Amino acid sequence: MKKWEKLPEKFRNDSVREYYDILKKRGISLAVKRFFDIILALIITVIALPFMMIIAVWIKLDSKGPVFFRQRRVTTYGRVFRIFKFRTMVTDAEKRGTQVTVSNDSRITGAGRFLRKCRLDELPQLFNVLLGDMSFVGTRPEVERYVDRYTDEMNATLLMPAGITSLASIKFKDEEKLLDGANDPDNVYVNTVLPQKMKYNLEYIKKFNFFYDIKLMFMTFFAVLK
Repeated sequence: MKKWEKLPEKFRNDSVREYYDILKKRGISLAVKRFFDIILALIITVIALPFMMIIAVWIKLDSKGPVFFRQRRVTTYGRVFRIFKFRTMVTDAEKRGTQVTVSNDSRITGAGRFLRKCRLDELPQLFNVLLGDMSFVGTRPEVERYVDRYTDEMNATLLMPAGITSLASIKFKDEEKLLDGANDPDNVYVNTVLPQKMKYNLEYIKKFNFFYDIKLMFMTFFAVLK
């Protein structure tokens, strides 16, 4: 971890300091976490590559546009990166609506509906893990406009890499249904859903250790199966 005085200014407040001190004592766990991420990402990528190629062909045949969806997201210490996901929506989706997705969103493609339901659209994020942008477990990376709305305490979630899954992801796996029917999904997400998710994300930092990460990965696996 960076030294306290080297953190971006918005992180240097009493709310973040509490979580910083917790993680500072768990340096070995953080190192093991990164080593585990690299090894597991390499193994899964090799195994999943043939399936990813089939999915890529399906996406191209199903609708016009690129195979991957790339979007600016925020990770450790507020660094911006471009996330990899299989494209599940029409190419100009962001121009047709909000940056959050609701249930039965008309922008979702046929292939995309299946991929999202089974979470297969997240597979390319293995590349983000290998690049060091993400971890298997951690706060889901938000777009910059939502991060700009973070409170001081919420910024503590950016002390660790963004994650593919998290306790909040499991609890809010049906997030699209929560936003369905809202007149202003963006407003509902920022003022209602995001604060609830952040409670779980901050709780994760307090409980963080390597074996807790393994537990959350198994919980995610069974949640997807269910």
